[in-house]
Amino acid sequence: MSSLAQPVAASLVQSVDWLAIAPPTIAAVVGLVVLVADLFVAENKKALLGWTSVVGLAASALLLLPLLDGDRSTFCLIGDPGVCSYTVDRFTLVIQFLVLGGALLAALLSVTALKDADKGLPEGEFWFLLLSSAAGAALLPASRDLATLIVALEVASLPAFALVGLRHGDRKSSEAALKFFLSSVTATAVSLMGISFVYASTGTLYLTQIADRIQNVDGQLQTLTQTGVVLTLVGFAFKTAAVPFHFWVPDTYVGAPLPVAAYLSVVGKAVGFTGLILVTVVALPSYADVWGPALAALAALTMTVGNVGALRQQATRAYSAIRLLAWSSVGQAGYLLVPIAAAAYSGDGERSIGSTVAYALMYAAVNLGAFAVAALVGRTKTLNRLSDYRGLYARNPLSALILAFFLLCLAGLPPGIIGLFAKVTVFSAAVDAGLGWLAVVMAVNVVIALFYYLQWTALLFRAPEGEPVKHLVPAPVTATLALTGVVGIALSGAPQLILRFADTGLF
Repeated sequence: MSSLAQPVAASLVQSVDWLAIAPPTIAAVVGLVVLVADLFVAENKKALLGWTSVVGLAASALLLLPLLDGDRSTFCLIGDPGVCSYTVDRFTLVIQFLVLGGALLAALLSVTALKDADKGLPEGEFWFLLLSSAAGAALLPASRDLATLIVALEVASLPAFALVGLRHGDRKSSEAALKFFLSSVTATAVSLMGISFVYASTGTLYLTQIADRIQNVDGQLQTLTQTGVVLTLVGFAFKTAAVPFHFWVPDTYVGAPLPVAAYLSVVGKAVGFTGLILVTVVALPSYADVWGPALAALAALTMTVGNVGALRQQATRAYSAIRLLAWSSVGQAGYLLVPIAAAAYSGDGERSIGSTVAYALMYAAVNLGAFAVAALVGRTKTLNRLSDYRGLYARNPLSALILAFFLLCLAGLPPGIIGLFAKVTVFSAAVDAGLGWLAVVMAVNVVIALFYYLQWTALLFRAPEGEPVKHLVPAPVTATLALTGVVGIALSGAPQLILRFADTGLF
C-alpha cells in the first residue's frame, strides 16, 4: 500500500516557476519586510520605509523583462500541463507593467504625502497595505482559474479599503472607506454566487475548461448556468465602477489620501477590467450573446453619467478638482468597456481587447500625471477646488503646461495625440463590430468631455487673483511628473507603439 502511495504523492509534487511568479512575489515580500522593519526604525528615519517600497516596486517591474522571451505557466493540472492556474503571456505582462508602474508612481507621490501628513498617516501600515494591494493586482492578470482570480481580486481590494480610511480622526476618510468597503463586499458576494453556479454546472474552475464545458451543459442546469453568468458579470461591473455601481467613486476619491485616489483610479480600474476580460472573453465566449449587449449598454450608460457628472462640478466647490477627476474616471470606464463589448460581435476579438489595453495604458499615464499636479496644488490649497488652479501658469509654468497637456490627452485633442489615437482605436473597434449606435453615443460623450477639460485648461492660463505664490515641487512629485510627461509626449510622437505594446496574445 505504501508503494502505491509513493507514486501518487510524487505525481502531486510540482516544480514552481519562481521567475514567472517573481513580480507579485517581490512586491508581497517587500511589503512584509517593511511592516516588520517599521517596528525597529526610529521615527526620524521612517522615510526609509517609503524609499524601500519604491525600490521594491521598481524591482518587481524590472523582473518583467526576463519574462519577455516566451509564455510561461505554473501550478498546472496534474496530467494536463496545458491547464494551469498561473500563466504569463503577453496580456499578463502588459497588465502587470501597467499595475506595477502605476503603483510605483503612486508610491512616489505617497513619499511626499506622508511627509506632509506629519504622522497623520502611519507609515509602516501604509506601505504594507500599498505593496500588498499591488501584489494582488499583479497576480490577477496571470490568474487562469476562478479561485485564483477571486483571491487576487480580494488581495488587491482589501488593503485598498484600509488605505482609503487610514487617516486617523478624519470623518471624510472613514465615510469614503465605508462606502468603498460596502460596494466591494457586495460585488464579491455577487461574484462568488455566480462563480459557484458556474462551477456547479461545469465541474471546473479553470477558465479554458469552463469555455469548453459550458457549451454542453445538461439541459436541467441551463437556468443555473445562465444565472451564474449574469451574477458573475454583475459582480465585475461593481469592480469596474460601471454605472449604476459607481456611487462610491466620487466620495472615495475625495476622502482618500490623494496618492491612494490616484492608485485607485488607475490600478483599481485595471484590476476590474482585467478580471472582466478574463471572465468574458476567455471563460465565457459562448455566452457572448448575453454579455455583449449587457456590456454595450453599460458602456453607454457609464460614459454618459460620468461625463455629465464631471460637467456639473462647480469651480468654487470644495474638492471640485478631485470630484471632476473622479467623475471623469467613471466616464473613461465607459470608453474602456466599449472594446470588450465589441469583442462579442467582432470576428477579431484580440484586436478589440488590444484596444481596451491600449486605452488603459494611455489613461494610466496621463491620469496619474493629472493627480500628481493635483497633489502639488493640494499642498498649498487643501480644498483643491477648480478655482484654485486659476493662474497656475503664473505660479508654476511647467506644472501648468504639463497639466494642460494631460487634460488635452484625456480630451483627445492635439498636442495630446495619444489621447486622440486611443479614442479613435476604441471608436473603430465599435464600428468594426457593427455597434454604430454605441460609436455615436461615444462621439457625443467625447464632445461633452471636451467642454469641462477645456474649461479647466483655460483656467490654468487666466490671470491669477492676487500675488502669485510659487509652488515648491518636491523631488518625488517632480519624478512622477517627469515620468508621466515623458511617456505621454513620447507616445504622442509615436502613438502606434502603444498598439504594438498592447498586442495581448490572449487568443
